[in-house]
This record gives sequence, structure tokens and C-alpha cells, in this order.
Amino acid sequence: MEKRLHTVQIAGVPLKLKSSHDSEMVNSLVEIVDKKVKETIESHPTVSFQNALMMTALNLAEELELTKKIARRELDAIEDEAQQILSDLELSPVIQNNLDH
Repeated sequence: MEKRLHTVQIAGVPLKLKSSHDSEMVNSLVEIVDKKVKETIESHPTVSFQNALMMTALNLAEELELTKKIARRELDAIEDEAQQILSDLELSPVIQNNLDH
């Protein structure tokens, strides 16, 4: 897929990004980062802009890791439930009768 140039702003800083994503996806990502950077700057007004960016990156990384752990737990639970259902079906008298014939 061809990469396109996108001109965006994060916390007032203009950036030119090359991305294969469409404008809607790029704008959505920029909006998330912009909001998080602004929140960090507002809650830590004495921190340098660079440190605010690093803090924001760490916060987003933390959110990503927590989301991945939750998703993994939920997928594991679904897998366990599916295995139990399959096991119950295999032990079902209806299935056993069909296998015997």
C-alpha cells in the first residue's frame, strides 16, 4: 500500500507523517496522542515538553499492555469455555449414539 503524507499537529507542534493508513485512521491516532500529551502537560506544568512526551509515551504503552493482558485473559476464558462445551458434546449420549452407528 502506498504511503501518503499527512500534515498534523500534536500539542501545537506541526508534524508531517508518512503513513499507509487513510486520513481517518491517522487523524484518530493523532487525536489520541494529542489529547494524552495535553493531559500530561496540564497535570505536570513544570515538566519539559520532551519529558511530557516521554511520560505520555509511557502512559500509552501502559494502556496498551493492560489492554493486551485483558484481551488475553478474555480469549483464554473463551477458549476454556469452548473446550468445555466440546468436551460436554463429546460425552453427550446423542453424540455417543451417532458414533456407535
